[in-house]
Amino acid sequence: MAQHNRAHTKWVVTASVLALTSGYSQLAHAQDTGSTAVDEIIVTAQKREQSIQDVPIAVSAFSAEALDAMKIEGGSELLRAVPNVSFSKSNFSMYNFSIRGIGTKALSSASDPAVAIAFNNSTMIRNRLFESEYMDVNRVEVLRGPQGTLYGRNATAGVVNMIPNLPGPNYEGLAKAELGNFGTVRGQAMVNIPVSDTFWVRAAGSFTKRDGFDYNSFNGNDVNDRDLWSTRLSAAWEPHERFRTNLIWEHFEEDDNRSRTGKQLCTRDQGPTSMAGYTFKTNSFEQGKLPQGCLPGSLYDDAAYGTPQGAGYAFLPIASRQWSTAAGSNYSPFFNFDPFGGVTQSRDLREVSTPIDPVYQVKNDVIQLNVAFDITDNLTLHSQTLYTKDEFYSSQDYMRFASVPLFSDTTGFKSPSGKVTNGPTPGGIYVDPQLGPSTRMLSMDVSKSNNDQFFQELRLQSNWEGSFNFSLGANYTKFETEDNYFVYNNIFTMLAEWFYNYDFAGGMPRVCKDGSKFECIGVDYASLEESDGNGHNYFRSRNVVSTESWAAFGEGYWDINPEWRLTVGLRYTEDEKNSTPYPSQLLLGTWDMLGSGMYSGGRVSWGYPAQPDIVQAWDAFSGRAVLDWKPTDDVMVYASYSRGYKGGGANPPRADIDPRVMQTQPLAELFEPEYLNAFEIGAKITLQDGRLRLNATAFYYDYTNYQVSQIQDRIALNENFDAESMGLEFEAIYNVTPNFRIDGNLGILKTRIADGEQSIDIMDRTQGNDDWVVVRPWAQVPSNCVAPRKYVEKIVSAGRTNMTNALSALCGGGFLAGTFDPTFPWGQKHNLTYGFTYLPFKEAPNGGRGFYADLGGNELPNAPRWTANVGAQYTWNLTGSDVTLRGDYYRQADSYFRVNNTEYDEIRGWDNLNITVTWEVAASNLLLQAYVKNVFDDAPIVDAFTNSDDTLLTTNVFTLDPRLWGVSLTKRF
Repeated sequence: MAQHNRAHTKWVVTASVLALTSGYSQLAHAQDTGSTAVDEIIVTAQKREQSIQDVPIAVSAFSAEALDAMKIEGGSELLRAVPNVSFSKSNFSMYNFSIRGIGTKALSSASDPAVAIAFNNSTMIRNRLFESEYMDVNRVEVLRGPQGTLYGRNATAGVVNMIPNLPGPNYEGLAKAELGNFGTVRGQAMVNIPVSDTFWVRAAGSFTKRDGFDYNSFNGNDVNDRDLWSTRLSAAWEPHERFRTNLIWEHFEEDDNRSRTGKQLCTRDQGPTSMAGYTFKTNSFEQGKLPQGCLPGSLYDDAAYGTPQGAGYAFLPIASRQWSTAAGSNYSPFFNFDPFGGVTQSRDLREVSTPIDPVYQVKNDVIQLNVAFDITDNLTLHSQTLYTKDEFYSSQDYMRFASVPLFSDTTGFKSPSGKVTNGPTPGGIYVDPQLGPSTRMLSMDVSKSNNDQFFQELRLQSNWEGSFNFSLGANYTKFETEDNYFVYNNIFTMLAEWFYNYDFAGGMPRVCKDGSKFECIGVDYASLEESDGNGHNYFRSRNVVSTESWAAFGEGYWDINPEWRLTVGLRYTEDEKNSTPYPSQLLLGTWDMLGSGMYSGGRVSWGYPAQPDIVQAWDAFSGRAVLDWKPTDDVMVYASYSRGYKGGGANPPRADIDPRVMQTQPLAELFEPEYLNAFEIGAKITLQDGRLRLNATAFYYDYTNYQVSQIQDRIALNENFDAESMGLEFEAIYNVTPNFRIDGNLGILKTRIADGEQSIDIMDRTQGNDDWVVVRPWAQVPSNCVAPRKYVEKIVSAGRTNMTNALSALCGGGFLAGTFDPTFPWGQKHNLTYGFTYLPFKEAPNGGRGFYADLGGNELPNAPRWTANVGAQYTWNLTGSDVTLRGDYYRQADSYFRVNNTEYDEIRGWDNLNITVTWEVAASNLLLQAYVKNVFDDAPIVDAFTNSDDTLLTTNVFTLDPRLWGVSLTKRF
């Protein structure tokens, strides 16, 4: 029997573990036939149709009915149904889908995802797995473990493959309408039309409108709403029994005020009240030079709902300078030197207080052409062509809480010549060209992304009756992306206008487009909508990357005898990445006559000149070997070895600071590729005449150069760490009776970073060494540094008026900050004033970046030690209809969001309960469903992101959607 089943299986994919079928259709089928056997699931994990129980890979598969029964409405919710999976939105334009502790923690535009997201077996580098909702789906497959042989690059952790329904020869249609809380209105529709016996078309569409989940207490608005829609058009043509083709176009669009991140938390670091006999004024700029803004306290403490020590913003001391008038009096644009003094935050993670509401816009198109030609009865040539285009725009308040009124009234301000100019803030209002007028400090970030991908694969596949079959192929991928990240702040613009560009004779800012006449910083006076992004009065990180990949692969399947099969696959990949660095230019300018900006440290006053391209290339072999044993039709045991690979890349470019004028810390320019050796054993068992399925997997990963990012120097600095991961996975379905079913899964995971691995912890740069102190640098220098306490105390105890400049100079010399290095040619010689010489890049640990934190033995981020889900459903058979009640409970254990594994990094375990009730009238093809998601209305922290030093190390947190309920009616025809 084993030989019979193997020979006549329609090969599609190599998968294992277990699939959940439709909760309703399976039980209804069982009632009609009197059977309680679990339905067979066909998957294409090996790009061949195959029963999931015959595939020696860890795979979970879900039909459209199963997804609907569990209320899994998009890729972000798959974690509730698959063991050892976690998911979170990322801080910028993408997300982190993690399998067995391996995800996408590298944020560079040059980095690749670790989990391949596939549309109908074609992988997409950029996609909308997070935002889009499932529509007219045939099934979703989640493959765990390296799948590089057949799915190619970026599949070191696994694959998520969405298989849409394709046109068929039968006329059919569907209409679905739904109403729910938060003003929810949703709809779906589908129609399949056979135009002729050989040509069929199918159209599907869906939309969701929903009011905001979150409350903005500053302006009284509800934010984080939903307004999105999708459509898919497809056509299939089978003019000959040996030729089949289909063309698919899918479009997704969203335009709403979804929040890209959640609330921003901070355990306030007020800084010292005194040092070396000197008493600091509270919230003074001198005091603000020594705290780091926020401390690494637990995100679950009440103190985490504070605000940073705003006097630590490096640009505020400069912008607060006073202007002398002709009358000899002084004006300052600030009456408050701490923008967040007295500001408190609600402990409700769904409440923010921001002057700026979010904007979220997405357009995504996928076009796929599939062609299959049967060369012989048992040999088929497959072609898959894919093109995707993705556009993304998101803006939101950067700080996630409002500052206090900050600006003084400079009405009556006079220039040194006596001309009345009214200064920068007449009436206590400053007008920023991008952010508009305000009495407060305003800050907004914008994340934009434009992506194009072309993918072509040719595959020759056999389906012989004998003991051997194979799949041979080659593919090509071309991916081009441009990511732009902006941070706007009205203090940036004020500083550029009224300090760097200030005309002392005329008493007004000079307009600056270049440095031909004087040193100046280019201020972009266009509105946010009309700006070309070339100003230096805001931060811009521009990242342009082009990737080309070629691969050839083959996989063979050998039935050694009726019980044993050997699968061997090998893939050779060549990757080339071309990164064009565009350094950031925040508050940088120049004077052409000097060839540099003596005051600002810049090289240009306007625009973002590119540096030479960084071209990287790698080649790698990946593959797998699997031996499986099937002693009976109901038992399979397998053991496998897999090799995974993911390319490296270039870190984003840093600020374009001229090192002749201003010194900065050294950072790595490149990061290395990842490699994974994975070992796995598994068993898939069917018992009790098919009523019970039990699948189990054990695995061990040996990971080299796992890529992880943290924000340093205003860039996502990617680092590499060796690590290992091991665990167990269990999945089960049990049809207790024809009307009652239970199912569930359990994942157990242990990850460990290798001994000897280390990194700078930006939240704790001194690592408890009291002989060193964290110091905040000059405005244009992005990162904090550590300096010897003895020197800090000597500067502070002197109590001189240049204290803030001298403290900044401990991070590196600069024309305005001065220097302790007698060989540095510019700036005040603090070494003469304070009586000591200090070379930070030579004398301080790691060039002043701080002491390394030992990571050996720490857990990987977003790798909960266990995940579990249990579901149960019962069907009551009424006259002419059925009613099904289903509940699903999910829980994941504690984890960490950074590699440092400190108290600050902890993500506590959380759970989720969902309930559905469905009334189905089969004779009328009607289905009425009511559901409640997140029954307990929990708002756990599910992930977090640490912001940069120069924005005071605040933390953006992410949470679940609130309790949602809805009622839908579906009609099939």
